[in-house]
Amino acid sequence: MGGSIPSNPFCKWSILAGLAILLLLGAIALLGGYNVAADAPHTRPVAWFLQTARDRSITAQAKDVVVPADLGSAARIVAGAGLYNEMCSGCHLGPGLEPSEISHGLYPRAPELRRGSPLSPAEEFWVIKHGIKMTGMAAWGPTHNDNLIWNMVAFLQKLPRMSAVQYQQAVKSAPQDHDEMMKGMKMDDGHHH
Repeated sequence: MGGSIPSNPFCKWSILAGLAILLLLGAIALLGGYNVAADAPHTRPVAWFLQTARDRSITAQAKDVVVPADLGSAARIVAGAGLYNEMCSGCHLGPGLEPSEISHGLYPRAPELRRGSPLSPAEEFWVIKHGIKMTGMAAWGPTHNDNLIWNMVAFLQKLPRMSAVQYQQAVKSAPQDHDEMMKGMKMDDGHHH
C-alpha cells in the first residue's frame, strides 16, 4: 500500500477535509486573523491544545531530572524564599500578597503558587530553568545555576503551607539582596555572578 490514500471513499474525504481545515487555520493565522492579544482569551480548542502540549512537554522534558537528596533542607528553603520573593512573587504572588499590575495583565495567568502546584519537584525545576514559551515564564537557567534553582524548588514545596506571617519571616531570614544570594555562584557555562 505504501504512501497511497486508502480506497475507502469515506476515508479519502476525511483526509481531504482534515487537510482543508489545516489549510484554512494556517491561512487565518498567517493573515493575522487570530487575535494574540493578552486580554483576549484563546478559543477553547486552542486553549486545550496549548495546555495539553505544555503539560505533556514538561513531563517529557523533566523525566531525567534528578532531585537532590537535600531538597527539604532549611538552608535551601531560606535561600529559595529570598529568590522567590524577588523574582517570582510579582507574577505568582505569595501568602498575604495582593495581585500586582503585571499579574493582572498576564495571559495565561501565572499560577498562584501559594495554592500549590500540580508539578513534581523535577518538573518545577525544569520549568524554572527553561521557562515556557509565550506565557511570560522566563528561563532562569541562563542567569541562575542549578543550585539556586533547586533552592527555589525547595521553597515552593513549603509555600502552600505558609501563612502570610511565615512567608514574611522566611523572606526576612533570606540573604538581603539578590547580589548577595548570587555571590560566588558559578554558572554551568563558566560565567560567574
